[in-house]
Amino acid sequence: MKLNYKRTFLISLAFMSICAFWQLYDTIIPLMLQNTFKLGETVTGTVMALDNVLAIFLLPVFGAYSDKVNTKLGKRTPFILFGTISAVVLMMILPAADMLGNMVLFVTALLLLLVAMGSYRSPAVALMPDVTPKPLRSKANAVINLMGAAGGVFSLVMIKLLVKQVDKPDYIFVFLAVAALMLISVMVLVSRVKENKLAVKSEEEEGEGEEQSGRDTGKLPKEVQRSLIFILVSIFLWFMAYNAVTTAFSRYAVKVWDLKGGSFANCLLVATIAAIISYIPIGMLSGKFGRKNTIIGGILLLTASYFTGMLFREFSVMIYLVFAVTGIGWAAINVNSYPMVVEMSKGSEVGKYTGLYYTFSMSAQIITPIVSGYLLEHISYYTLFPYAVVFSLLSLCTMLLVKHGDARPEKRSSLLENFDS
Repeated sequence: MKLNYKRTFLISLAFMSICAFWQLYDTIIPLMLQNTFKLGETVTGTVMALDNVLAIFLLPVFGAYSDKVNTKLGKRTPFILFGTISAVVLMMILPAADMLGNMVLFVTALLLLLVAMGSYRSPAVALMPDVTPKPLRSKANAVINLMGAAGGVFSLVMIKLLVKQVDKPDYIFVFLAVAALMLISVMVLVSRVKENKLAVKSEEEEGEGEEQSGRDTGKLPKEVQRSLIFILVSIFLWFMAYNAVTTAFSRYAVKVWDLKGGSFANCLLVATIAAIISYIPIGMLSGKFGRKNTIIGGILLLTASYFTGMLFREFSVMIYLVFAVTGIGWAAINVNSYPMVVEMSKGSEVGKYTGLYYTFSMSAQIITPIVSGYLLEHISYYTLFPYAVVFSLLSLCTMLLVKHGDARPEKRSSLLENFDS
């Protein structure tokens, strides 16, 4: 059984467009809120958590609902198509409202935009396991995340090229560039991917695999439920760490390292490129050493990078190396965590389990911008990286307790095998 890389590339276009949007959103929206509308750190963090507040309700609902939909375009494609078109229209209002200084227009468009994005994220992500047999999902997810990272790189490059180093930049052109990428990506996906035909073929392949393995597709046994809980808690904890850094980094770089304009994007660009380079090799390593062990390695790399990051009191080129390690560690986690969750699901409930995955990741992203924002504003900007270290180490503790949802590794090393003992 081999992964169809061309098919996986095409279905990943939706995720690429989503990641391009969120990179733009996480990087530029906080600057708009502070520089144009003069909001403080805590309020800015609260506004940045709104997308996750909505997502914690929208993603499980739309994920489960898309499980039950049956149209000529498929179960997931209608959500992807109409959600993207709505999001593109609404996102173009934001830079206009920013230039006008119209907070009512800005907030209204922002809320509607977050609803539009929430309506299709779970269906877009669930499309991969719909058309990919379970043993191949880590490799497929590596491709998905590679394409998502490419979307992030596109946004960072556009920010670097199109955001001028002035006190009041005009963001209209960078928003146009990302909107164009989103539309083109989804149009290619809809025109080239026939979801219904691919899903039927995947169901046949997966049915053969389950028959061979004797896997129970009924209610989860208690020990599997326990593993599911621990991996969901782990997801919550490592997002508490990672999202705090990504959400606050543009402000941290300006306040602590005195970086100007869009130059802070260089660090994020290095992390994203490092992730892109490592996604495919990590997908292969996951097949050899197992998903769990690969995730644990990723957590250790992330923790080391956070710890090293807090040692820098001014900008240095060595920071790029730190962010490269961050990108590799995050890639190791992302490639394997979602497949571990859906590994425990039945084919007819992939959207439901996708929503469950996002419920925990988004819950962390609701809480962490507010908590970390409060610490930045009332204690010090230097709390950011220690904060991330603490939650990263906690995720390591819970991940060690996960015993199910792994792929069958081709071969385990004796060192990594100790994690499962």
